[in-house]
Amino acid sequence: MEMRFDQLKERLDLYEKLMRLDKPIGILLLLWPTLWGLWFSALGQPHWLVAWIFVLGTVLMRSAGCVINDFADRNFDPQVERTKHRPMAAGKVSTREAMVLFAALVLCAFVLILPLKSWLVAGLSVLALFLAASYPFTKRFFAIPQAYLGVAFGFGIPMAYAANLGTVPAEAWWLLLANVFWAIAYDTEYAMVDREDDLKIGIKTSAITFGRFDVAVVMACYAATLALLAWVGHGLSMGMIYFAGLGVAAVIAGYHFTLIRQREPAKCFKAFLHNNWLGLAVFCGIVLDFLLAGGFPK
Repeated sequence: MEMRFDQLKERLDLYEKLMRLDKPIGILLLLWPTLWGLWFSALGQPHWLVAWIFVLGTVLMRSAGCVINDFADRNFDPQVERTKHRPMAAGKVSTREAMVLFAALVLCAFVLILPLKSWLVAGLSVLALFLAASYPFTKRFFAIPQAYLGVAFGFGIPMAYAANLGTVPAEAWWLLLANVFWAIAYDTEYAMVDREDDLKIGIKTSAITFGRFDVAVVMACYAATLALLAWVGHGLSMGMIYFAGLGVAAVIAGYHFTLIRQREPAKCFKAFLHNNWLGLAVFCGIVLDFLLAGGFPK
């Protein structure tokens, strides 16, 4: 009995690593833009049930995305120092197990949105699933797969608008575009860590495509992200607190430049992880502006 329990615990630990639940940065980078969309579309007052559905859905879909990513890269990951110990790369989890886990996560995510009773949300969720499942394969042929990742990671934005408003206005797509630029920025920092290994195995990343202009493009993408967020905020008549949040995010982006300008892998990875604070700064600006801006000029 004790042996069975130990075996079960071992499998669960492997599945946890396969879903990257031990590395929550991916969940946070997926969660922040979703929360931006939720708060904007609900004018700062999202229903608690809708908010929890989207938070849990984010965890499930990011986990499913990690599983399908490792399935797609199971022949590449063993050749990369940083990924060679992942469960599938190390041969500790079979492809069948991974596919069953992926299907279970997707099914749970779909069941989760049923209380919203929205055909539009359901339809968008199917498209979100396609984006998440197909992203890992874009590294074979797309020069900047990080742009595709940005759409996949930001698709909670139009879904949030659909849940709160029953429609997806133009501002939602501008927010999604802002997230695309942000994803290119932070995932290029991530790709700069593995550039040498990626060149050897022949997959495509933005760090390889941008070459010696990688740092400049990362900073330009940060600027585009903040400019689009400012444009959306202006259109919604957001106040000075919101723009202060964008100012904090701009300072954080400037700090990232100091980390990546020498292209040292450890510092590039630190910059990637630090993007959590940029997303949080924007979200705090949104929340606090809706909560406290009544006494401030709009």
